Amino acid sequence: MRSNSISSVNSASSRASSAEPEETMQIFVKNLSGDTFPITIPQSTTVSNLHSLLALRTNLPSSSLRLVHAGKHLTDPSAPLTSHAITRESTIHLALPIRGGAPKKIRCNFKDCRDAAQRIVGDCGFCQGHFCGKHRMLESHSCPGLEDCKQQDKERNKEKLESERTVAIKGI
Repeated sequence: MRSNSISSVNSASSRASSAEPEETMQIFVKNLSGDTFPITIPQSTTVSNLHSLLALRTNLPSSSLRLVHAGKHLTDPSAPLTSHAITRESTIHLALPIRGGAPKKIRCNFKDCRDAAQRIVGDCGFCQGHFCGKHRMLESHSCPGLEDCKQQDKERNKEKLESERTVAIKGI
């Protein structure tokens, strides 16, 4: 009971020492390892200030911290947290820093097809397109080089047939 009276005296004296204390709110921060810790901040805290506070708390550089609340990244550094609908008891997640990202997945170049293109066998040598298993054949993706391909095959077959032609020797 004595501790309650001391805390009420301390809170009363702190109210008397300042004209109007700024309201605070407690939010929760979930770090990369999954641990959650509380942090008490003024309601007027901006995203930039929260970055700085969390950098001190986690011993990580402020530039490598990415904050996520309700599936959205907190990117505007001058915006107050309340503009992002962060209220008391909200949870903010620390996300991995962006490091160039993974290579973009190559998609099929055929009209409305959004399947992944096949590596090597899906690359068309005539139109330089990348295609999935259904559209990798020249006929399937209406390749503009199809006529050239057919013409090259005809010439190759003609040369092969002429080289194998037997010639009758006269006079034997």
